[in-house]
Amino acid sequence: MNKDLLIKLLEQFKNNSISKAEIIEKLSKLPFEDLKFAKIDHHRNLRTGYPEVIFCQGKTDQQIKNIYLSLAKNNENLLLTRANLSTFELLYDCDDRLRYNKDGKVIILESSDQKKKGLVLIISAGTADMSIAEEAAETASISGANVEKIYDAGVAGMHRLIAHYEKIQDAKAIVAVAGMEGALPSVVGGLCKCPVIAVPTSVGYGAHLDGLAPLLTMLNSCASNITVVNIDNGFGAGFNAALINNQSK
Repeated sequence: MNKDLLIKLLEQFKNNSISKAEIIEKLSKLPFEDLKFAKIDHHRNLRTGYPEVIFCQGKTDQQIKNIYLSLAKNNENLLLTRANLSTFELLYDCDDRLRYNKDGKVIILESSDQKKKGLVLIISAGTADMSIAEEAAETASISGANVEKIYDAGVAGMHRLIAHYEKIQDAKAIVAVAGMEGALPSVVGGLCKCPVIAVPTSVGYGAHLDGLAPLLTMLNSCASNITVVNIDNGFGAGFNAALINNQSK
């Protein structure tokens, strides 16, 4: 952050030479913090209304720690995805407010004052898809949505899904997570009145092609209310489900 620019803006506001709306607009465009190996955007929340996210995969624990400490100074809500237990333990020593979802491999810092609304429903086809489903659930939750889960309700036993028909009808957005042939989102799309975000997973046998088969199935779905994210992208699905949910009445 450019300290001199911030001081100048505050002085202008104090002297009534700039309005509150104008100063918020200017603050939303202030520079990032350059850590050399990473450029930290402290104003994403101000611009978009959603918390910053740290993608941990491919980063060293020390890089993640430095990024986290920088962001935690200005954010009450943070999400770290694709994080392992050792990373959590390192960060927890610095900040005991953190919690770790070992199934979803996400670390969460969340204000107790955060208000939740609506309903994002996370549905997984099988237990093996749960890691991606949990990533989606934590993402939607920290982004302001009430979240409920229905796991292991794939098309191999349709009664497991139909048993939750009323809950499916109540949802403002649904994330449907499936590997193998990826048929679940089409079925869910035919049952509900809200958008469905389909997540193909890399769970399946050889011809499944590490998630390509369910990806193509979901892209070719005949249900018109389905949007598809990348293979194993629980974060993207959860985030977009929260966006839809938060705009609903």
